[in-house]
Amino acid sequence: MIKKSIFREYDIRGIVGEELNEQSVKLLGYFFGLEVVQKTVKNPYVVVGYDARTHSPELFGYLTSGLQKAGCQVLGMGMVATGVNYFASYQEFDGMTPNASIMITGSHNPSEYNGFKMTIDHFPFFGDDIYALGDLIIANQSIEIITNENFIEIDAKNLYIDYMVENFSHLKGMKDRFIIDGGNGVADTVLTDILNKLELNYDSLFMTPDGTFPNHHPDPSEEKNLKDIKKALDGDFEYGFAYDGDADRIAFLTKKHNVKGDIMAILFASTMDKPTVIGEVKCTQVMYDIINSNGGNAIMYKTGHSNLKVKIKETNADFAAEVSGHIFFNDRYYGFDDAVYATFRLLELIKNGMDIDKEIDALPKTFSTEEIKVYTTEEEKFILIAKLKELLQNPPAGFPAIKGIVDVDGVRVVFDKGWGLIRASNTTPVLVTRFESTDELTAKLYEEQLNLLIKVAKEQL
Repeated sequence: MIKKSIFREYDIRGIVGEELNEQSVKLLGYFFGLEVVQKTVKNPYVVVGYDARTHSPELFGYLTSGLQKAGCQVLGMGMVATGVNYFASYQEFDGMTPNASIMITGSHNPSEYNGFKMTIDHFPFFGDDIYALGDLIIANQSIEIITNENFIEIDAKNLYIDYMVENFSHLKGMKDRFIIDGGNGVADTVLTDILNKLELNYDSLFMTPDGTFPNHHPDPSEEKNLKDIKKALDGDFEYGFAYDGDADRIAFLTKKHNVKGDIMAILFASTMDKPTVIGEVKCTQVMYDIINSNGGNAIMYKTGHSNLKVKIKETNADFAAEVSGHIFFNDRYYGFDDAVYATFRLLELIKNGMDIDKEIDALPKTFSTEEIKVYTTEEEKFILIAKLKELLQNPPAGFPAIKGIVDVDGVRVVFDKGWGLIRASNTTPVLVTRFESTDELTAKLYEEQLNLLIKVAKEQL
């Protein structure tokens, strides 16, 4: 029985064997392939890559069988970073132009998980499209799909490497010392080749792809997974870069700072002429204020890589950023999140003379909490958000004065000295909260008051 829970807002994800198996993945390939045929042309080309997980090649075979039955030709590139997979969808291979892409990856999930990130005509396939696809697959589980693992092999990696070396040739021979941590994900399917061709001064940790992740979990947004690279930064290295399992998310560190995605956005925007920048609801208010005060246009939007990619296309923004390290460049690139590409844009800032620590130290001082999760149920999480919106229209006595409410994704409540965010996760049964103020005590006050309101909302359901 195929579980509806594997069909999520941004991708399809589940435990291999139990939820992702021959039946479910073949059907996924078949019905997604039919969508591609319907939306593009007959006999379309779909580029497919996979991450380092031990079961990814097996899932590639199942997926290929389904795509073939739907009338799609599979262009297989083997093990790659997610950015290489997206990049390949914009290229031509011996006269074959891709119409869609699928990346087989469990991203930063535990090793027993895997999943699929999909695009059609460079637009993310997500949200209602994924849910409708799931309903179709569940309703047609009896369809049998014969095994047909034939595909056309393409060399996307060397095309990507050559592109990066050409576009960042001005970094060649840069002397600044830095260290990279691949977390045994797929960053090193291309990264060190590019670094070596550019003759850069680096050392590395855990770069060998290994889907069992023997050294640490490949999620650089968790501080505990950065202990090795931080230790290295205590020595001679000036900067550090760490990557998640499929290398679409980056952590950037100096000796003083773990530079989150919204702060990176400030640094990048400072080198551009009146840029349009998309941020998510979790980004610091400092980012929006500084970009706007410098003549740019900072737009607050929903969390989620698929949401931001769509918003970039809608607004033709220069780039977008998530706090977690998804950075989407659209000014000199294609508008998708690619941590390998982001590495070279950061090195470019340094090469051009930016003192990263000095720039960050000059920013207005705020205290921001990490993301704090409030556990609930899939059924309740969105109902709770609706109830909170209702309660905020007439908050209880003693509640801090509200200056405004942003409801593009959950509720971001703006107070005199900061803000508090409560949003429903699109992938797990939790409410995600974050709080920011000019000082820690006020941020904690906002946290306490909004948590009390969550409690009231639960009681009134």
